[in-house]
Amino acid sequence: MSIKNEAARRRTFAIISHPDAGKTTLTEKLLMYAGAIHIAGSVKARKASRHATSDWMEIEKQRGISVASSVMQMEYRDCVINLLDTPGHQDFSEDTYRVLTAVDAALMVIDAANGVEAQTLRLLEVCRARNTPILTFVNKMDREVQPPLDLIDEIERTLGMDAIPFTWPIGMGRQFHGVFDLRKKGMRVFKPGADRVDSQDELITALNDPSVQARFGASLDEAQQEIELIEGATPDFDHDEFLAGHQTPVFFGSAINNFGVREVLDALVDLAPPPESRQAMQREVLPDEQKFSGVVFKIQANMNPAHRDRIAFLRICSGQFKRGMNLKVARSGKEIRTSTVVSFLSQRRDILEEAYPGDIIGIPNHGTLQLGDTLTEGESLQFTGLPFFAPEIFRTVEIADPLRSKQLKLGLTQLGEEGAIQVFRPHIGNTLLLGAVGILQFEVVTHRLQHEYAVAARIAPAKYQLARWVTADDPRELQRFIEANAYRIAYDAVDAPTFLASFGAEISVAEENWPKIQFHKMREHAGLVFQTQ
Repeated sequence: MSIKNEAARRRTFAIISHPDAGKTTLTEKLLMYAGAIHIAGSVKARKASRHATSDWMEIEKQRGISVASSVMQMEYRDCVINLLDTPGHQDFSEDTYRVLTAVDAALMVIDAANGVEAQTLRLLEVCRARNTPILTFVNKMDREVQPPLDLIDEIERTLGMDAIPFTWPIGMGRQFHGVFDLRKKGMRVFKPGADRVDSQDELITALNDPSVQARFGASLDEAQQEIELIEGATPDFDHDEFLAGHQTPVFFGSAINNFGVREVLDALVDLAPPPESRQAMQREVLPDEQKFSGVVFKIQANMNPAHRDRIAFLRICSGQFKRGMNLKVARSGKEIRTSTVVSFLSQRRDILEEAYPGDIIGIPNHGTLQLGDTLTEGESLQFTGLPFFAPEIFRTVEIADPLRSKQLKLGLTQLGEEGAIQVFRPHIGNTLLLGAVGILQFEVVTHRLQHEYAVAARIAPAKYQLARWVTADDPRELQRFIEANAYRIAYDAVDAPTFLASFGAEISVAEENWPKIQFHKMREHAGLVFQTQ
């Protein structure tokens, strides 16, 4: 099959939500419907023997939360689906932001009791900035929740897009009887506790039948009135508007009961776009080009603790990957062999023979690859858009056993490569500084240092609270700034100079005193492209 045909079969999307909206549960049920797994993990019982397929870190199993993105590939209806499960907690937003640069669509999960929550809104802002198409699944309809009309109104107000219901709930909580399919004009009856994916929902088309009216009573009457209302007030679904991020199809259901999941999976196949062109600094890259190109959007250490490995996650942007092919790292010019590249089902990996645009592949990495690196068959390309944000919280690391200093440095270096925390090396002194956008990241670092590197470390407060990357048009001016502020300068994982401050006023003073220096809250890997904010 040609590259063009294979690319057309791909659907690559991320699942995003606020914590506890049911995202990981939905991920597992999607995998079950696609036949990728047969038993869903227990995501409620933190000490259960089974855990969510997409939660593989030890700390995730202990706390019952997702703290790292997972990649899962499956086949469904002759399509190859690349599903990326992201952390919901805001403290891990950097990882999620970068994942969203690697997908063509997003599936937003909303807790029907809580509506659109803060973290969901932040992630949706990233999607909107990239015009990423969004499908919406309103979860937990079998619980006491907000009225569906209120939920639709909230989605439209907060997300700034038209919400187009594809299904509509009949009742809620204990009176949740099912959903009405607005396109197939029939009611699918809810059956709680359904664990099998091969069982068919009961489908009723004759809603005016007296026996049906008697069976579902007031809930059916109210739903029919609401359906009449939304059909009159909601614009028709327009696929182009969906692809532009102006409309979101909305589905109602209960992921934990397998209800409404198949419809979401079908919609992803039918509506989500296949891989499209990607912008590099040099030119636009089309997916059906013959030459291979891809971008590293995530690096993960110790997915297999027994081998202390590091995997670079690469989104294929064009061409065909073949096992054993030589690829060039555009940043460094180094070549890498690809005989041990893998595909994913969370932490389970299989040696990969071939892959196509839209696929996510894993390349064993020994420090050669960095976040944002572009790999090609030789052409000098650099894809753009991979963000790094200035940390908002800083800590130092104290080690209990000085003899483990080498292991500490190794662990921090590898964890820093992942980009979840940022490790800064001071211009003066040897004490490494950790920066993150969320406090929970430091707990994860401490846990992983202990369990993955056998280093007992304590996180201690640091005197800095703010950071700005610094650049200048004149390298000599930048060097003068660094020397004059040496005690406030540190270097990140790619040796980009960073100005550290305890208060915002210190940055303002520095900007005033050094007008030829640019201070940046965000940087991109690509050629160290910075943005001033």
